[in-house]
Amino acid sequence: MKHHKYLIVGGGMTADSAIHGIRKVDPDGAIAMIGEEQHRPYDRPPLTKSLWKDTPYDSIWRNEHGLNVAVHLGKKVVAIDPSKKTATDDAGNIYTYEKLLLATGGLVRRFPDFDGNIIYYRTADDYRKLRELTEHGSDFVVIGGGFIGSEIAAALAMNSKRVTMIFPENGVSSRVYPPPLVEFLSSYYREKGVTVLASETVKSVRTEGARAVVTTGSGTEVSADGVVAGLGILPNTELAAQAGLKIDNGIVVDELLRTSNPDIYAAGDVANFYSPVLEKRMRVEHEDNANVMGEAAGRNMAGQSEPYHHQPFFYSDLFDLGYEAVGELDSSLDIIEDWVEPFRKGVIYYLREGRVRGVLLWNTWGQVAAATQLIAEKATHTSETLLGRITD
Repeated sequence: MKHHKYLIVGGGMTADSAIHGIRKVDPDGAIAMIGEEQHRPYDRPPLTKSLWKDTPYDSIWRNEHGLNVAVHLGKKVVAIDPSKKTATDDAGNIYTYEKLLLATGGLVRRFPDFDGNIIYYRTADDYRKLRELTEHGSDFVVIGGGFIGSEIAAALAMNSKRVTMIFPENGVSSRVYPPPLVEFLSSYYREKGVTVLASETVKSVRTEGARAVVTTGSGTEVSADGVVAGLGILPNTELAAQAGLKIDNGIVVDELLRTSNPDIYAAGDVANFYSPVLEKRMRVEHEDNANVMGEAAGRNMAGQSEPYHHQPFFYSDLFDLGYEAVGELDSSLDIIEDWVEPFRKGVIYYLREGRVRGVLLWNTWGQVAAATQLIAEKATHTSETLLGRITD
């Protein structure tokens, strides 16, 4: 039985940030991190972005800074006993703790009964597998038109691959962007050589020799050297549920990032936290939240009492277009578009009952703080009060 003052379940960006947070408060307390992957912590965004633009693979690794952490890779914690303050991994090892952090992230959504060799894109190993396929193959299918699907389709096309996107929505990221931008973006992808099969489902994926054949709901067959799926994730709450913690679209945490058990914390993709800016509970699956929330959890585990009131932002790269965004981006909200150059540079505001709930900074950089402040003001707005507000 191994005792550590701090035990971190998870080996990703959130876990790494938590370690740094702990060490800023407690330089000496024993820390152990248990991760299912065989890799030490790394940055995920480059997997769909910069690694496809000739950035070296080794650039993804996070700097450990000699923080004196016992790292257990390739291990999965299968049980927690909050009353005894123990955690047990799949090799039968038992760890005791004083404070525990659940940074268990998300589980990729999968097709339940397809036998084809689909890459459910999320990890460094997924990147290596797809990159290896691109060294010999030229045709790829990307299933999904959301965050991951749109990024990886662009990345493959920029590397001179023939790409077919298949998704049930009527255009690229139509759940997020206003219809005119969705229409532009779908056309833009087609101009870049991507075959966009919108309003289409996937009926089956099968393997024929070294290739895969994807059959759509309408009967279209697409043969490819590789199939990538970006279907989103589900919060990985299994361990928290087993431990009897409160769960509701993730692990419910208070403003100090404590779960329903005060000695167990949660952070990152899996944590359901309260946003004072939006006045609602939410769960955010992006880098900024992983880094800032992870560090905040670590500091609080080590004795600080700092409320997590940060409103995370997120960003994306799509060919030579890109954006930063904050708050709720939902195409069903009231939308005000403020274009400096239509579909190339501008700001899109998402409102509910006249209040700004989200801001999309399309090819508009360095304005995240201004956008966050605008949401936090909780004022009532119209197009007259918003046009030119941030673009000027």
